Amino acid sequence: MLNRRNFTAGGALALSAVATNPSFSQSRQKVEVNEDGLHVQPWFLDSFLEVAEDQAELAAENKHLAVVFEQRGCPYCREMHEVNLAIPQIVDYLKENFGILQINIWGGRIVTDLDGEELPEKDFARKWKVNFTPTIVFLRLGDLENAPLALAESARMPGYLKPFQFLSMFEFVAQKNYEEQNFQSFMKDKLARYEAEGKKPEIL
Repeated sequence: MLNRRNFTAGGALALSAVATNPSFSQSRQKVEVNEDGLHVQPWFLDSFLEVAEDQAELAAENKHLAVVFEQRGCPYCREMHEVNLAIPQIVDYLKENFGILQINIWGGRIVTDLDGEELPEKDFARKWKVNFTPTIVFLRLGDLENAPLALAESARMPGYLKPFQFLSMFEFVAQKNYEEQNFQSFMKDKLARYEAEGKKPEIL
């Protein structure tokens, strides 16, 4: 599983390279901010914040649940929304394969966790060991009701990633590559395929 330690140390080279992809447009797009200071995407889940129920409904459609933790004033959250989520190729892929549940790490809305515990967003974030934003936690398919997070979680994006790596992480989860390799290995293989196709990696 990807975590902050092996994210920053175990695969720095792979994560710093991006293959040329002319279809990626990185023009910035202003995004509406709600009263909690979080950026709004109209296609994010309209949820009762019952994690097991959301996950089960998505799994029935063969979609993964991704829980994105954000906070007011987070510059990297803004970057994720105004850059990454302004790219149609990324948005289309996420809509097709995921449901996105947005959580405010300082929020007070009541969340029902997989184990049935009801707690405010801020306590839910601490329970899931989220300390900075944006963090995206991906859940496996299948019946996860009452499952501990250690078994339910398939991958974690601990911080902001540039568009190519960002989309790659969602591909990594959607294709269930987490069952056989870590994200760094997945990126290494993907970049090797790009190079074989004559697409020269660019260092960010």
